[in-house]
Amino acid sequence: MKLKPGFKQEYIKRHNEIWPEMVELIKKSGISDYSIFLDEETNLLFGVQKQSGGISSQELGRVDIQQKWWDYMSDIMEVNPDHSPVTTCLEEVFYLE
Repeated sequence: MKLKPGFKQEYIKRHNEIWPEMVELIKKSGISDYSIFLDEETNLLFGVQKQSGGISSQELGRVDIQQKWWDYMSDIMEVNPDHSPVTTCLEEVFYLE
């Protein structure tokens, strides 16, 4: 994902105040240990999450509250026409347990 320049503090603020309905949706979907990292040089956001329900947070776009969250975040991130964040899938090339 990519943050628009100058919105780091607003992005952090919004996530510190994440809606309880979003937290509930994420947890009920089997997503846990969810972290988002920012590369300040490129404004790239990198999300990491454990998935036990077989879906990722990006696949929750069919749920109204997820769509509202995307709409809420669309002014500070690069987004697709449906306001979902522009994302790039990464290939895991190393893992150590």
